[in-house]
Amino acid sequence: MQQREKEIYKVTFIGGITNLLLLIFKFVAGFLGNSAAMIADAVHSLSDFLTDIVVVFFVKISSRKEDANHNYGHGKFETLATVIIGIVLGIVGIGIMKNGVLAIIDTIKGNLPQAPNILALIAAIISILTKEILYRYTVRKGKKYNSPAVVANAWHHRSDALSSIGTTIGVGGAILLGASWRILDPIAAVIVSIFILQTAFQLSKAGIDELLEKSLPREIEERVIELILSVNKTSSPHHLRTRRIGNNYSINVHVRMENNISLLEAHDIATEIERKIKKEYGEGTFINIHMEPQKTVSKDYNV
Repeated sequence: MQQREKEIYKVTFIGGITNLLLLIFKFVAGFLGNSAAMIADAVHSLSDFLTDIVVVFFVKISSRKEDANHNYGHGKFETLATVIIGIVLGIVGIGIMKNGVLAIIDTIKGNLPQAPNILALIAAIISILTKEILYRYTVRKGKKYNSPAVVANAWHHRSDALSSIGTTIGVGGAILLGASWRILDPIAAVIVSIFILQTAFQLSKAGIDELLEKSLPREIEERVIELILSVNKTSSPHHLRTRRIGNNYSINVHVRMENNISLLEAHDIATEIERKIKKEYGEGTFINIHMEPQKTVSKDYNV
């Protein structure tokens, strides 16, 4: 098993065990503490636990080598995991918002919810501290090993921490300010759901953009052009096409070379271009270079 895969499993396993313990604690605290916001928070932690399982499953698949049916490897399975996490997070956010709105309506009608107790408040505070630490650890590992699914999962941890902040405010207000302020509990749940939906949208959009073959950022494409032009006897890079495949880049480009060089020299130049690009963006980078003779009148390259 590769080091990257081992580290992703490790960070996801730690997150999964933490989420399992937290969701059990939150459900118990929510029911015994009479807090709708805490129960919603527990459901959010349940979604965290389920996405941990999704990450492990899809990273295992994405680590497979190229085969006859997947010539570019299986990297996009990891991207698919990111989209799934975003969708699950969005569903959770909608559910929390719906339950919170219904609870607010009931409270306005005079049906006061039961007052939450100190157990729910303690659970919320513990959740904030635990999930923020888990977020920082997970996002650091995700960026280090260039895993969009792990980074997405880290943001899921952060959204859970934000959820617990809202829960703390709602539960704390309902406990400390009296019966007339019990509405703070469901209001907190609704406010937190907005942050959750925002995170869900960002994660889903990033994954969907990749699945729909969105080009790499402009600054990366410009850097690729610079690397090509740094090689002797090359000019006018054009028809540059880029995309991301899992944690690797795919780069296709046409490059003009001097007319009087041999095929062997042209091959060596193309190899040097590949070497420079892979040194910059990793050995897993997919590169396809189409070599062309120079034109009499030079034209600007197209990015």
